[in-house]
Amino acid sequence: MSADNQQERLDANWIVGFVDGEGCFHVGINQMPKMQVGFQVLPEFRVVQHQRDEKVLFQIKHYFGFGTVTKNHGDRKEFRVRGLENLNKIVQFFRQNPLRTSKQKNFEIFAEIIFLMNNDEHLKKEGIEKIRKLAATMNRQSRKHLESSETSRQTQIVKIKSDLLSDEKMQ
Repeated sequence: MSADNQQERLDANWIVGFVDGEGCFHVGINQMPKMQVGFQVLPEFRVVQHQRDEKVLFQIKHYFGFGTVTKNHGDRKEFRVRGLENLNKIVQFFRQNPLRTSKQKNFEIFAEIIFLMNNDEHLKKEGIEKIRKLAATMNRQSRKHLESSETSRQTQIVKIKSDLLSDEKMQ
């Protein structure tokens, strides 16, 4: 293999370091009247880069063998993973290769939410409430720097839904 190809190969340690700096574990909760409990839980793993560096996002996609590279916001692109099957693989990867920054705490919360979803807790009102409370504790320090307009909208939806759930409990 040529030196160029060796330099382009990613390994687990490189991925961990890159995600520590550029990755995000996010859980959106959307109101969906057609869903069994009226809400849909949308966990996702993202790595964002300026479009000039999208090549590295495709390398990460190739490393994992799944996910999509798509437009994020403005001149940014993202590698994004959704769906429980692939998110379980992401959780397994970061269990075997722990993050080294405070992002590890967000990952642990994210992994707990994925565990709850694997056990169909997102299909019960009590489970949605558990997931909502966990998701509200994620990305606290860095939220202002990571928010896109979509994240802001999602956060507002979660707060509104939380208020609605609280109102239902009081009735």
